[in-house]
Amino acid sequence: MRTDRLREEFDLQFRWSVFPLHPETPEEGRELSDLFAGHMDIDAMLQRLYRVADELGLPIGKRSRTYNSRRAQELGKWAEEQGVGEAFHMAVYHAYFVDGRNIALPEELVSIAAALDLDTELARQVIDKRSHAAAVDADWQRAAELGITAVPTGIFQERALVGFQPYAYYRRLISSTD
Repeated sequence: MRTDRLREEFDLQFRWSVFPLHPETPEEGRELSDLFAGHMDIDAMLQRLYRVADELGLPIGKRSRTYNSRRAQELGKWAEEQGVGEAFHMAVYHAYFVDGRNIALPEELVSIAAALDLDTELARQVIDKRSHAAAVDADWQRAAELGITAVPTGIFQERALVGFQPYAYYRRLISSTD
């Protein structure tokens, strides 16, 4: 979800939390057809994703693979400390959902960091030393405590909106006073 429209309309501040989306996915990735075999209509899921992404103004490409996002999440926590967290998260989104790049690979993540003028040597160290693993573990624990099972999940005043949803649903979540 692009946060700029919500931020302007409701004067909100956002906190990015990460979630263990298929953490068992190997570094080389996995075909969506293998991941969801027998329990999800992949074509219908992707068509819905494309439709909602279009409504939200989010670019999205055709993809057939998923990749492990753990390293990207750890580097994202570091990017947040550098003041470019949202830009990093959006760049990873673009790399993954638009370009189909394997965000599990350190060289892909360092490339994303470089595009944001982040120190690539420090980025490599964050990845290699896993210096932000505890921050990601804390987010994963928080997600478990909140019962989050899918991404994205938007939470506002203890109410949640799960999955890619039309903008009107986010407006309703935030403006609802129930």
